[in-house]
Amino acid sequence: MKARVPLIRGLESFFGTRDENIRLLESGLGVETRMTHDAFEIDGEAEAVARAESILRDYITLMEAGHKIPAGDVNSFLRVLTADETVTFRSLVESGKARNFGKKSLVPKTPNQRAYLDTIERHDLVFGIGPAGTGKTYLAVAMAVSALLNKQVTRIILTRPAVEAGERLGFLPGTLQEKIDPYLRPLYDALFDMIETEKVEKFLERNVIEVAPLAFMRGRTLNDSFIILDEAQNSTGEQMKMVLTRQGFNSKMVVTGDLTQIDLPPGKRCGLSEAVDILRGVEGVSVIQFDERDVVRNALVQRIVRAYERYNEQTGIGRQMSLKLDREQALPEPAAAGRAAAGPAEMDKPQSDS
Repeated sequence: MKARVPLIRGLESFFGTRDENIRLLESGLGVETRMTHDAFEIDGEAEAVARAESILRDYITLMEAGHKIPAGDVNSFLRVLTADETVTFRSLVESGKARNFGKKSLVPKTPNQRAYLDTIERHDLVFGIGPAGTGKTYLAVAMAVSALLNKQVTRIILTRPAVEAGERLGFLPGTLQEKIDPYLRPLYDALFDMIETEKVEKFLERNVIEVAPLAFMRGRTLNDSFIILDEAQNSTGEQMKMVLTRQGFNSKMVVTGDLTQIDLPPGKRCGLSEAVDILRGVEGVSVIQFDERDVVRNALVQRIVRAYERYNEQTGIGRQMSLKLDREQALPEPAAAGRAAAGPAEMDKPQSDS
């Protein structure tokens, strides 16, 4: 089947850098496209062609209605649209209302991102779990900034475990703050992106915004606060319980983490996965699970995440089989164990074939 969509001025913004959006449309739906002097042609199976044509015509309709959609956002939307046939381009754009977060105006780019923001508004404790680049931390900080500026809370608490990512940094010179700042830099980056530098520094001086390692949370009660625990996959079960019980009156807490990037020492159970298991179904607690379709960084990041997931699935089976073989080899064979218990004299007796 073949479909033709007339070319109009401005449609080139749909194509993306070096036509990356067109290649995503082709690979995602299994269609072929080509450009003529007056139309954009789509060729392939009837259902796939109809889907591609619908996406393109929705984009044209939105553009004619005055929507300006950057090529990067088109790429994010296409990844959702090619994976979920129930979603339309128009619904993604129109239902994802723009939100103001300080000096930043953001539009959630995927259904999970919209659900994440809505859930944070409605629940006191939200877990955001998923791979890198899905906006878990950034959107949580945005919601915290919005709550502070709208006077819904009086302070923001940003915390994360001070765990090296597989490295050994050794002794670090400087004050305590200088030692822990490198671990907390991603949180600072998000803050400076949404609030003027001078205002952030003033908030930090007055402790209106507090950025601290997880160990500093013990023994505190955090009222009228928006608390974000980032990189929670590197917290232990004891640390997770400690920080979850810090929440006071009129407070919200968002816990973010990626269960594929755990840097805890061997033998330590991940506090994030344990908390999700324990708190599942508890009133006031919600879990949003992101996946590679929610990655809003460079499209390459999505492919990297997917490749690692495939690798982990394949090697996970191999590791399980290897561990099983190791256990079996470590156990004495029943016959050998019986001969050992019988003593040297019994072991010298010939064994019956029966």
